[in-house]
Amino acid sequence: MMTVPAASAAGFDAVTLGDMLRVAGSPGFDRWKEQIHRTGGCSHPIHLTGWTLTRDKTTGETLHRYSTDTEPGARLRIACGNRRASRCPACAWTYAGDTYHLIRAGLAGDSARDIPAAVRDHPRVFLTLTAPSFGPVHNRPGTRPCRCGVRHAENDAALGTPLDPESYDYAAAVLFNNHAGQLWQRFTTRLRREVAAVAGLSQRDLKEVARISYGKVAEFQKRGAVHFHAVVRIDGPDGPDSPPPSWATTERLADAIRAAAIHAYTTVAVPAAGDQPLRRLRWGTQLDIRPVRAFGNGSDITEQAVASYIAKYATKAAETTGSLDRRIGNREALVLLGVPDHTRRLVEACFDLDPLYPDRRLLAWAHMLGFRGHFSTKSRQYSTTLTELRETRAEYRAAQERTARGLDDIAPDTVLVLTSWAYAGQGHSPGEAALAASIARDIQINRETAREALRDQLALEGVAA
Repeated sequence: MMTVPAASAAGFDAVTLGDMLRVAGSPGFDRWKEQIHRTGGCSHPIHLTGWTLTRDKTTGETLHRYSTDTEPGARLRIACGNRRASRCPACAWTYAGDTYHLIRAGLAGDSARDIPAAVRDHPRVFLTLTAPSFGPVHNRPGTRPCRCGVRHAENDAALGTPLDPESYDYAAAVLFNNHAGQLWQRFTTRLRREVAAVAGLSQRDLKEVARISYGKVAEFQKRGAVHFHAVVRIDGPDGPDSPPPSWATTERLADAIRAAAIHAYTTVAVPAAGDQPLRRLRWGTQLDIRPVRAFGNGSDITEQAVASYIAKYATKAAETTGSLDRRIGNREALVLLGVPDHTRRLVEACFDLDPLYPDRRLLAWAHMLGFRGHFSTKSRQYSTTLTELRETRAEYRAAQERTARGLDDIAPDTVLVLTSWAYAGQGHSPGEAALAASIARDIQINRETAREALRDQLALEGVAA
């Protein structure tokens, strides 16, 4: 039975503490704890009811039978799979890990998925595209004071907020976020044309000798504007399996990116509507392009660092600016939830602009400050896919289950599996939530301990971690 330490119990209200004691004292607590461990400490597990039956196809013999009738509460709990760290840190950790492997496979190769290590020799850069200015904001450029005359601390809430909120173009800010996906699409289209121009080829002929691949993630700046981080790579005509042409260099790729980012084609026109003027949205002038190094050379732009950086932001969204991590339907919610003033103005701008641009669904995406695109995307031939990574994990767990049931020596095609599942709810009671959070913390501590042990071992062996 799990005991609740007095020190930790003091941090819970009477209802939560009472429910924790009820759960910990229940007959099925050990099995409940095992289920939560299997979800990684998921904050909002999905509850299922049902059964599964495994039979031998030839003899009809029942090899295994399972029913949720024997589970705590007659329910099986599985991970919710939410990518947002603000909603479920446990599932977000898994999503970030998948994103890390996806990005790194496109940088260093992955033999298990037929991505050759030779991609390390292909021209590739780490690119950051930012939003333009919508008005001066409080910032901290190095050791110099802000425009307001103050040296802001790293965690100062004023960072990213306008010097003059009344003159800040909130409408343009949310419209930029809303059209950022289209700007990226135009940028990638123009980039292919610029790379073709470098080689003296047409865009059609370029496909016969080279391909442009990328993996990217969106991040919200403190001012609430979306910008994109991406790995961009030049491959041969067959993708990562073929070497790029001799004229393809990192320097020429960087030049093509600069040309594509500022080209007139890479612009999205937002028509005038109501009191809003015609706007031509484009990327900001802050363009960062850095070559990705295979190994450490004094630079922080290594394969592992880039993959880790992109994976970190794949689990974050507008909530990092003080906004919300779920949809809202009215302005009153902004006051009740204590949303910061700058973020509140951005959300309200979405509310105001929604009737003027109904096809942009600004109201539905107000909690995202207008952004409606995918946070993590990649081109088809960049590397593996999140689906493939999930399938690999599912196959591994299925193999574990077969071993546990004594079925690992039986060929899968000789058995018949019958199942029936039904959705039965989601989430935890207050006490379950507190206990699940404790389990999630223990899992995280074990991971960090294992990571530190591995680093120490590599250091002793003289290998850079």
